[in-house]
Amino acid sequence: MRFFGIILATIGLAGAAVAQVRQEQPVSALKGHNGNAPVDVTADRIEVQDRADRAIFAGNVHVTQAELTLETPRLTVAYSGGASVQIRRLDAAGGVVVKSPSETARGDFGIYDLDRKLITLIGNVELNRQNDRVSGARLVIDLDSGRAVVDGGPPGVNQSGGRVTGHFTVPQRQQSK
Repeated sequence: MRFFGIILATIGLAGAAVAQVRQEQPVSALKGHNGNAPVDVTADRIEVQDRADRAIFAGNVHVTQAELTLETPRLTVAYSGGASVQIRRLDAAGGVVVKSPSETARGDFGIYDLDRKLITLIGNVELNRQNDRVSGARLVIDLDSGRAVVDGGPPGVNQSGGRVTGHFTVPQRQQSK
């Protein structure tokens, strides 16, 4: 019984050490993102298709919501009509860059589902945080939890050959003599 107590105490200390390390790392700005904040869009051109409940922005499109930004050449905004317009979804095409204060994500296409609070990037996806990088075919970011999942996709479809790749920095330690 005493051995079991020592194991639990050791696990508790290890868990506290891991928690301390996690606190020192920058917190993801995507976790808990305010999906209810206003969405501001600027572009070279806009075409409103009111009967279809959508607007198409083209040319140097820049979207801002709280601390989240999205840049793309072309953006389709799906909304519900009525007395006040409610944006439901943003579809980005022609290359998309999503930035938060601590991360940058890139892909060929992007979907921001405001109702489900999910951002999905598809095609040649790359997620960068400081000097760390993860690449794959698809990235899904849950804005409530801050969880990001990268899929490699089918073999031979993208640059990564159907696999997820990553490059991570490690803490630099002084070498003892």
